[in-house]
Parts: sequence; C-alpha cells; structure tokens
Amino acid sequence: MKVSQFPDRIIEIDQELYLYFGGTAYLGLSVHKEFQQLAVKNILRWGTTYGSSRSANVKVTAYDDGEAFLAQHIKAEAAVTVSSGMLAGKMVIEELNKETDCYFHFPDAHPAIKSRNSLPVFEANAINPRLLDAKQERITILTDGVPSYQTKPIDLSVLKEIPKHKEITLVIDESHSLGILGQNGCGIYNEIQFPVKRKIMVSSLGKAFGLTGGVIAGDLNFINQIKNLDIFISAAGMNPAFVQTLAEAREIYKVQHQKLIENLEYIDSRLIKNENIKFHKTYPLIYIEIESITEILKANKIIIANFRYQENSKDINRIVVTANHLKEDLDKLVNILNACNSK
Repeated sequence: MKVSQFPDRIIEIDQELYLYFGGTAYLGLSVHKEFQQLAVKNILRWGTTYGSSRSANVKVTAYDDGEAFLAQHIKAEAAVTVSSGMLAGKMVIEELNKETDCYFHFPDAHPAIKSRNSLPVFEANAINPRLLDAKQERITILTDGVPSYQTKPIDLSVLKEIPKHKEITLVIDESHSLGILGQNGCGIYNEIQFPVKRKIMVSSLGKAFGLTGGVIAGDLNFINQIKNLDIFISAAGMNPAFVQTLAEAREIYKVQHQKLIENLEYIDSRLIKNENIKFHKTYPLIYIEIESITEILKANKIIIANFRYQENSKDINRIVVTANHLKEDLDKLVNILNACNSK
C-alpha cells in the first residue's frame, strides 16, 4: 500500500482513513509543529545540505552543539554524528577490525553491526564454549539494545561468565531504544555496568529523534579514532541543520517522551496479555501472534506494520504506539486485541 503524505496516527489508503500503528516515529516528531519549525529555522540558517568533509578547514558549529547534546543525553564521554545509523554501525566495525581478534553476536543483531565470521554468543541454549576457553584475546560482542521480537532490553548478564583474560568490547545498537528507554529516553548505554574494556553505542536518529542521521557514542579516544577514519573524513556529515535541531529540541524530546510513557501505561492498564501478545509498559512495540490479525485490524480501520525484516525470517506483525496516539485510538486498538485474545 502506498501513501501520499506522512502517516502519523491517521493514514489514508485508497481515499479511506485508518488508524495507523506502524512506522518508527516513536515520539511523533515528524509532524510535530514546533519541532518542524525548529528544523525549518535551521535549514534557513544552515541550508538543505552541507557536502563538505568534516575534516575541512572550515568547521560548522552545528556539529559541536548537536554532538554535545547527544553525549550529555546518552551519558557518554563523547559522541559523533554521521549520515545514517547504518553508516554508524559499519564505521564502528571497520575501526574495531584493527583491535578485535574475534567477534561474537547476540541473536538477530541488526545488519549495521554484523561482522563477517562473527560467532554466536549462545550455542544450544548455553554460552559459546569459545568464550570460556583459555585463549587470551580481544573480543567484540555485538547486540541490539532491544532484540527483534522482544520488548525488554537485552539481558547482558552472560558477560559476567566470560573470564577476565578475554578483553571485551561491547557494541550496542540502540536504534530502537534511544529516545524511548531510560531517563528522558537516554537509552540503556549508561545502565550497562558489566566488566568490559569498552562499550560503544550506535543508533539511527531517524526513528525516535525524528531526524535523518546516525550517532556513535563512547569514550573520547574511540570517538577520535572514528573521526580519523578515511570513510569519515571523505564522507559528508549529517545535515548540519538537523544536528543543530537536535541540540535545540531537548525540551520537546522530554515532553514527547512523557506522552509516550503515559500512552504505554494506559495500554498496560487495559490490555489482556498472554503468549499471543508480547508487550511491556516501557516499550512502544506490541508483537502479535494471532492468526489473521492484520486482516482483522484492517477490517476495523486499523493498519499495523507487517513485513519480513531479514531474509528467511518469519513475517512480523508489529503494533507501534507513538506519543501522538490519542486515548480513543488506544481504546479501539485494545478492545479489538482483547476480543481476539478471549476467543
């Protein structure tokens, strides 16, 4: 199905209006008037794009402002923006290739942080014995902040089982947790308190934060290493108008995050949960395992996300709640889900 304008809480298909519970605009910023005005003001100041290298002799202060905000918000020592979340992940892997002897990944890690020849953290529901052997080496562990099909942050307690002669770097993709989880949507980076040498966060900014771009956050030394990569030096940066908007929208992010939390708590108070419906009151995705649910909802004028995320994977039926949904939207959705659940 194709649409001719941004689908917020309402989507128009074939000249009919439906409630929309899809996409990734978790904070509802793409159509937020004050947020749009900030972005437009900064486009008028910084232009529609800036194709120069970040290492050129002329430096744009928008990057200083936006990246300082991101580092403070994420609670990291430093942060740097790039043109996309996918590029952020690929750049981190490229740099870590120089100092990693072996990669390991949690299940269903996003392609942005996948590395060739990476080994699974778990084998046959137990920790990979390769992580427990006597070999002294530098390992990098790759994971999403919230795994696919899950509604809670990744359980990293397995890191405590890895012996100390394994020097651990942890890379976490927070594209679906930054702006959502943590205080004011700071994500989970700061909460990770496990014995690792280094932790690095990457994320898209085009989801909760509503602006096309990506971010890498971590210790200052690593961020400086990223800035010295050929791919960073030779590529144009994130649109400076958008980076400036990040810094100036901090209060809007707080307000929209609170609206999202209130919507999720409202759903939690009314939704009947069981093995067919996976939902947690801190996370805006609801995964549904009810036969023909997309057709049932569509017949009731509701559209949800239905897609196949990766090759050879099963279709995902995913309901996305945003800060812009109204209580009557949530009531209609929950009533249908509860009715299907009781059959």
